[in-house]
Amino acid sequence: MTFTIQRFRFHVLPMRLRFPFKYGIASMTVVPHVFVYVDLNVDGREVSGLSSEGLALKWFTKNPETPFEADLCEMIAVIQNASRIARLAAERPVGFFAWWQDLYAEQANWAKVREVPPLLANLGVSLMERAVLDGICKALGRPLHAVLGSEELGIDLSAVRGVKVGKALAERPLERVHVRHTIGLGDELRAIEIPAAERVNDGLPQALDESIRAYGLSFFKIKICGKAETDLPRLREVTRILVENCPRGFKTTLDGNEQFHDLASFRDYYAMLRAEKALEPLFEQLLLIEQPLHRAKALGDEMAVLREWKDMPRMIIDESDGSLDDLPRALELGYRGTSHKNCKGIVKGLANAALLRTRPDSILSGEDLCSIGPVAMLQDVAVQAALGVAHVERNGHHYFRGLDVFPEALQRDVLVAHDGFYQRHAAGFRPFVFGRAVDGHHRRGTAPESGRPRRLRQRRSALVRLL
Repeated sequence: MTFTIQRFRFHVLPMRLRFPFKYGIASMTVVPHVFVYVDLNVDGREVSGLSSEGLALKWFTKNPETPFEADLCEMIAVIQNASRIARLAAERPVGFFAWWQDLYAEQANWAKVREVPPLLANLGVSLMERAVLDGICKALGRPLHAVLGSEELGIDLSAVRGVKVGKALAERPLERVHVRHTIGLGDELRAIEIPAAERVNDGLPQALDESIRAYGLSFFKIKICGKAETDLPRLREVTRILVENCPRGFKTTLDGNEQFHDLASFRDYYAMLRAEKALEPLFEQLLLIEQPLHRAKALGDEMAVLREWKDMPRMIIDESDGSLDDLPRALELGYRGTSHKNCKGIVKGLANAALLRTRPDSILSGEDLCSIGPVAMLQDVAVQAALGVAHVERNGHHYFRGLDVFPEALQRDVLVAHDGFYQRHAAGFRPFVFGRAVDGHHRRGTAPESGRPRRLRQRRSALVRLL
């Protein structure tokens, strides 16, 4: 299979959050959401592909000195450059993997000259490859998992991981994954404690306790700031709420948000948390700790002492996972794995998954970058299901009011195409829903089942016709 690219088109949709999402050094209230359209010719068939992503401030670089306007300009430059490379690499018929190799290498070279960090540079690569993969899946009439594991794409991971692409994929795509609910640093914990003037009152839950009851949540990602005087009382209260509201049990992860600049300070912090008796229920169910060390330090030579930490928790990298070389380095140092986000790249995610499958007790987590529907979230979940990631952070559902930023006609079309993944709210908009089973056909989902993981649909259309 070969393809050519005729053109790219872009659209940016400004989006406002229901309430601020505080993480690391940033507190997000608005975010531009970019859509990338590509017109392809796949073996003589003309199709369009689509991808999208929220351009989250201070995540790709986390530089406190630069204004968001400068960060946004840099993100736009990254996306534009990747589209230029992607189009030139497919002016003549080309196979997908050969095209991706050119795109990845040329974007990396450009980023090195411009001093753009790999994590940000790969945002451009990822948006291009997602849009192209979407068009290819539609041209072939096959779902993502089947296409990724087939010979059509020619993906050869032997050069970077020494294995075939099939080793990266689950034998069958998951039909269900657990939603892992983000508890941001500024999120309200108990509904009764929210001042009346700060209530959102938009028909959706706002505080942690009411979110658990409304959605039947049992997996949680807890943000920490690294300061004991702030984190300890908050974690105590979070633990109490989880014990009170999750009688069937719960699982947790901690997100360190790069708050520590040396391992010794994080070890002291972790020991302090573990000594806190009130937090025992939380740590008994702790699955992993995500990126506690700043990316400037996390993979340095000084981190070799990680292997000397005998009771080290299950730590993974996230923001440090910017290039194909980063996960092997992290594993060598003693980390247990990494996270997959579509914004880091699909082929890169396959390479990481393939490597981790060769390591016993390794971790491939699924994380979110404020992904929302109807494009970014669905594409991300499709990849997570193909990789076999069983629980995925899904914070986009919580900080945005369903699909109400989109036209009413589009909301109706999404509900028809993905009934069970979305539902009509009494207030008229279409929120992301939890616990409803959806099969591969266009019939109604079952009634909500509290506490059950979501069931996913493997679709071969990426909704370009809806936009």
